[in-house]
Amino acid sequence: MPESDISEPPKVLWLARLERHFHAWRERGARARGLVPTITPFAGYAGADWVRVLGRVLIVPPRRRNGSGEYAGVRGWRSFAAIPIGYAQVSVTIAGVTHDVVADRGGVIDAVLPARLAPGWQTFTMSVEGGAEVVSRTFVVPPGKRLGVISDVDDTVMVTALPRPLLAAWNSFVVNEHARQPVPGMAVLLERIVRENPGCPVVYLSTGAWNVAPTLVRFLRRHLFPPGAMLLTDWGPTHERWFRSGRIHKATNLRRLAREFPDVTWLLVGDDGQHDDDLYTTFASEHPANVAGVAIRRLSPAEAVLAGGRTAVNDHTAATVPWVTDSDGAGLLDRLEDVGILAT
Repeated sequence: MPESDISEPPKVLWLARLERHFHAWRERGARARGLVPTITPFAGYAGADWVRVLGRVLIVPPRRRNGSGEYAGVRGWRSFAAIPIGYAQVSVTIAGVTHDVVADRGGVIDAVLPARLAPGWQTFTMSVEGGAEVVSRTFVVPPGKRLGVISDVDDTVMVTALPRPLLAAWNSFVVNEHARQPVPGMAVLLERIVRENPGCPVVYLSTGAWNVAPTLVRFLRRHLFPPGAMLLTDWGPTHERWFRSGRIHKATNLRRLAREFPDVTWLLVGDDGQHDDDLYTTFASEHPANVAGVAIRRLSPAEAVLAGGRTAVNDHTAATVPWVTDSDGAGLLDRLEDVGILAT
């Protein structure tokens, strides 16, 4: 056999295996205390005859709720205290038809199932181990050409300074969700885009972990961002890497959305603190017919320092799609009006 055909063993397979054994040990202890798995549903999206179902199977430690029904004093570390149930058997019922799917080793449910639903927000149910059904939502994209929005989260809609490791840990594990601040004007911008374009799908594409999805959903709802599908990534090692690549995660989902919705032209929203400019440049060159424009938020000098600096923004004067940049949502709204993506 030629040397080039010999596959090297995965470099950190032992770490992924150790993670799985650790979660299995935690699962046995939780079940011994009488705790049972449940499903945390995540909003998905759908086409004319299919639905992308998203969620996670977890054993969640009991948490105290306040008078309004929300969790009191929710700090980031609690999101990581839940125990993922790998390879759980899940029943998904859409439009009266039940499908059996299997979660991945991190408990994440990500499956495409056949179904025909009316355009707009629709509901379906999921259950695990014969437990109570949990209601989930999906946005069915209407047929025909239309505008859609793909938005980053960290430092684009929510100020987090995430790239710097110590601050990332502080924001993810310690800070109360009520202390997180929205980027000024960004909710107004996204809400206006959705209002002016009926049937506009919104996708929040982030390198954040699925663990923090419930926190992000509550944050977006509290600050009046339009609802949308949320595409995050699993936290921890893979069979080949110490940590999952957020850049690969974003690039893969951008290409997937272009393939799934060939008639949708996406407004890509990001910031200059990570790799959004390069990712969007590559995607726009590969799929120019699927890009309506790009809006990049410029970090303030203080935010750039906390984020570990800025990425170099490419020269887009010769781009075939509009590129705009400003420091907040209000400025980006004005720039998008200037290039005709939003009505003046």
